[in-house]
Amino acid sequence: MCFWSQVWCEADFLFLKEKLGSVYPHSHYFKSGFIGSGLAVFSRHRIHDAFLYRYSLNGYPYMVQHGDWFGGKAVGKIVLGITGLTVHVFVTHLHAEYCRERDSYLPHRVVQAWELLQFIRHTSAGADVVIMGGDLNMHPDDLGTRLLRSYTGLKDCFTETDSFDGCEGGNTHISENPFTNSDELVPFGGGVRIDYILFKGSEQVDVSCESLSTTKGPVPGHPFSYSDHEALTAEFLFTPNKKKHQRSEREVDCFPDNLPDLVNTVNEARTEVKVGLHCAEHMRHTTARTGIMGLVLLVLELAIAAVPIFALGDDQPFPKASFYLLGALCFAILLFTSLLYIFYSMEVKSLQGAEDQMRLALGSLQERLKESPKGLSSVHSETVQLKS
Repeated sequence: MCFWSQVWCEADFLFLKEKLGSVYPHSHYFKSGFIGSGLAVFSRHRIHDAFLYRYSLNGYPYMVQHGDWFGGKAVGKIVLGITGLTVHVFVTHLHAEYCRERDSYLPHRVVQAWELLQFIRHTSAGADVVIMGGDLNMHPDDLGTRLLRSYTGLKDCFTETDSFDGCEGGNTHISENPFTNSDELVPFGGGVRIDYILFKGSEQVDVSCESLSTTKGPVPGHPFSYSDHEALTAEFLFTPNKKKHQRSEREVDCFPDNLPDLVNTVNEARTEVKVGLHCAEHMRHTTARTGIMGLVLLVLELAIAAVPIFALGDDQPFPKASFYLLGALCFAILLFTSLLYIFYSMEVKSLQGAEDQMRLALGSLQERLKESPKGLSSVHSETVQLKS
């Protein structure tokens, strides 16, 4: 299989399909947004099913210089049949991080990670193997990455494999890349790991990552790289599990060993979403006040324009040019603020929905933690350490 997360033009996908058709005869392009989702999958195995889920939050339309909103970021899913196994494959691209110190998009990216993990959990219950790849735009220890791994049980190829060949630390966004602004990566030692291949097996089959590699800079014989990110290549080994046993839904969803950490991670994510919700509500109120001011100015202008009609005496010259100019300005303010109010209302509802889901999940996890002997012992040991 071959995952792509930045094929923005469908014509480029058709070009790749023609060139790769002899090796990867099956392919699918996920269409979304104004520009496109950028997501595409090429496979040697027949694609039996495909589906796209578009994230509810994806930046702001007025931030044209960033462009994420126009791309319609999403997660695409295909279902493959490999040697009798049902393999669910996910490819995604989350919102970019433009400023780590003042990351106004962090709540959006956390919600995207939450929707991604929920989509994987609820659509892959019958899968023998789950593989997810894509540009998460998050560091390995970032909140969204920890939330995704801990809640779904997906394993990171970089930490699981014993054979790695590539950039130091598995970095996929490096300063040596000519398409990258190297100044942004100076605080991180010249590179970060934000692209991932995650996987997990089932009671039917054990999955292991035999090797992982990345490209290393320019295309051989050329001064440019394949992309602004280094590509990842992973090899998996599927081993049928002879000791098959049916696990309960709770065992599949989360494991007792990581329940305390999972509770803390979900709580942290919920807090971040609440911060974003507060900012979104503040912006909605500001937009509403600005719109009301524009409406009042428009009404006042119409009232001033009506004065000469009822005035007595000689006709006075009416400044039509300034009247029309001011009227157009008031109308533009009213229209723009109305559109922004609608957008911020949608953002508020999406954040509220994600926060409600996290609250329910947190309650369920805390209940499981109380029922789990390991969870109770973990909590007890933490209490003892605090007292000592």
